[in-house]
Amino acid sequence: MSIVEIDGSFGEGGGQILRYALAFSALTLKPLRIYNIRAKRDNPGLRPQHLTAVRAIASITSGEVENAQVGSTSLVFKPRKRLCGEFNFDIGTAGSISLVIQAILPVLLHAECESRVTLRGGTNVPWSPPVDYMVHVFKHNLKLFGVDIDIELKRRGHYPRGGGVVELAAKPLNQPLRPVNIISRGKPLSLRIISHAVKLPHHVAKRQADSALRLLRNVLSTEYSVELETYPPEKDPHLGPGSGILVYIDTSSGTRLGGDSVGEKGKPAEVVGEEAARVLIEDYETGMAFDRYMADMLVPYMFLARGTSTAGVAKVTLHAVTAIEVAKSFISNANVTIQGELDKPGVITVTSEGVFS
Repeated sequence: MSIVEIDGSFGEGGGQILRYALAFSALTLKPLRIYNIRAKRDNPGLRPQHLTAVRAIASITSGEVENAQVGSTSLVFKPRKRLCGEFNFDIGTAGSISLVIQAILPVLLHAECESRVTLRGGTNVPWSPPVDYMVHVFKHNLKLFGVDIDIELKRRGHYPRGGGVVELAAKPLNQPLRPVNIISRGKPLSLRIISHAVKLPHHVAKRQADSALRLLRNVLSTEYSVELETYPPEKDPHLGPGSGILVYIDTSSGTRLGGDSVGEKGKPAEVVGEEAARVLIEDYETGMAFDRYMADMLVPYMFLARGTSTAGVAKVTLHAVTAIEVAKSFISNANVTIQGELDKPGVITVTSEGVFS
C-alpha cells in the first residue's frame, strides 16, 4: 500500500494536522509520512502532548512509528489493525485531554468492540476546547450522526500543573454514520451556564456565571439554568488553582452552540464570564447551526458518514479548511464544497461513501 504524505506546514500549520492525519491513517489503515510538523509554531516539532496522541493512536492500531520523539519534525506511522478494549494514556502536566480525544475517537468507533480509555492531563487549558465543551456540546452534536459515546470528567486539571482525569467510553458503530443536514440553528430553546473554580473561593465561580448571564440575557429571553462547581478547601482534590466557564444554547434544529473561557492569574472572573458569553453571542447571531469550534470537529464525521452531509457553521475556520484537506488526502473519492469566506459564516458540504475496511 502506498504511503500518504502530508506537509505539516500547510493550513494552520500546528498540531491539529498531526492529530487528524494520524486519525485518518488509522481509520483507513493507510501508512502515513508527515513532515514539517508544527512548522508554523515558535517551538516547531513534536511536543510531549503531541507524542501522547501519536502513542495513543499507535496503541489502538498496533501500529509502528518511526522518529516519534520530542522535537521531531517528521515521522512515519504504519497502522496494522484497529484494536479495542481498555486503554490508559498519561499526557503529563497540562497537555490537552480534549485534543487527544479528537484524535482517537473516530478510530475507536470503527473498532470491533467497546473501548474505555482513561486519559490524564489538562482538562481546562488555553488554546484547546475544555473538557466541559466535549461533554456537553461535542458529544451532543455527534449524536446527530449516530455516535454513542460517554465522556466523564473525574478530576479537573488546569494549566500548568494538570492532573486531570477523564474517562472516554466508545461503542463501535454497527452501521455507517448517518449524514447530517442542518444549516440554520432555528430558535433557541434553553441556555445553560456551568462555572467552576478549584482551590479558589466560591465567589470566583459565581462572578464568572453572573457576568456571562448579564450579557446573554440581553440577547436571549429563553429559560436558563446555572451550575456552580466549587469545593471546600479541605476537600478539594485538585493539584492547582484554576477556573473556567462553559455557556451553551440548545436549539430547535437539535444542535448545541457553545462558548467557553478559562481563568488565568490576574484575569478578573468577570472577564472570564464575559469572554465566553461574547463568543456564544457572536456565533448565535450568525443563525448557523454549529459554533466555530464544531466547524473542524465535524469534518471527520462528515467524511465517515455515508451520503451527503451539510453543516452551517458560524465561522469557516482555518482549522476546518485544514481538516478537510487532510481528510481528502486519505479519502480521495469524497466531494467537498465550502460556501463562505474564511472566518465568516458558511456552509460545509461533504459527500462520501463512508465505508472503511
